[in-house]
Amino acid sequence: MKTELRINSPLATIFGAAALCGLIVSAPAMAGGVTAGTLIKNTAVASYDDGAGPRTINSNTVTVRVDELLDLTLTSLDPGPITTGPGQTVLTFELTNLGNGPEAFRLLANPAVAGNDFDTTFQSIAIDSNGNGTYDAGVDAILTAPQTTAVLAADATLTVFVLVTVPAGVSDTQTSNIELTAEAVTGSGASGTVFAGAGVDGSDAIVGTTGALATARSALIAGVANAELIKSVSLRDPFGGTSAVPGAIATFTILARVTGSGTVNDLVVTDAIPDGTTYAPGTLTLDSAALSDAEDGDTGAASDAAGIAVNLGDITGDTNHTITFDVVID
Repeated sequence: MKTELRINSPLATIFGAAALCGLIVSAPAMAGGVTAGTLIKNTAVASYDDGAGPRTINSNTVTVRVDELLDLTLTSLDPGPITTGPGQTVLTFELTNLGNGPEAFRLLANPAVAGNDFDTTFQSIAIDSNGNGTYDAGVDAILTAPQTTAVLAADATLTVFVLVTVPAGVSDTQTSNIELTAEAVTGSGASGTVFAGAGVDGSDAIVGTTGALATARSALIAGVANAELIKSVSLRDPFGGTSAVPGAIATFTILARVTGSGTVNDLVVTDAIPDGTTYAPGTLTLDSAALSDAEDGDTGAASDAAGIAVNLGDITGDTNHTITFDVVID
């Protein structure tokens, strides 16, 4: 009996220590820890001398299958409110699988957030198929309803685009928010919620700290711009006066004005040479700087047959440009 007591007492100590350290295994570190489905195995070993010589014995092997943790993050990649106008706008989000196993996620966009100055119309959700971070129509895959991602590995990230339409008639500086929600397909709920047998290789799926559900928001601000042209004329006749007589010089001034906080693109101002007049070569100017008449490297061109054309390009709001040219009354 004494011999048995000496053996069993150390064994109890050894087995207890083994039970505590049995969960310490070498495995790749994931966002959610050890990979779901991993089998953690542990066998305790005892060595002793029973008087007849040294002996070694093993315990039974205990096996634990790691459950799948359901966790994620969802963030907006837009640096701030996106300046936009009527028509299509693209918002960009990043989804990360923080769980320790493969999981797909269901996506839902909400363009009608309380407090919006205007609501957009949801078009579609697209996945960044080529990984360049920019929406490419015809390249990036459009998800069909219910919008669900492919299965993401643990720690994997995915760039998601939400396409919306800004309505006509929005006013300058009005704002709108769009929310995107992502939910683990396996399920969501309070932290610790168990979906029995729904994890990898029949393990349980356990909801993590995020509730396996996340919402991110991106904002739009209407940048509406309007262009207008204001034209005037001044006369100098051959006698030092301002009469419109043959030989008088008419100087036309065109003020191109852009208002609002947005941008007008590819603004080109043209004007025909009036009948009964002849263009005065070399008189075309933009903001008092001379432009050549030829179609060359500068922004202007002029001739009797074609009239004048000045390419102002992309112009932001609260910008004015002045164009002048002379004609001679025939």
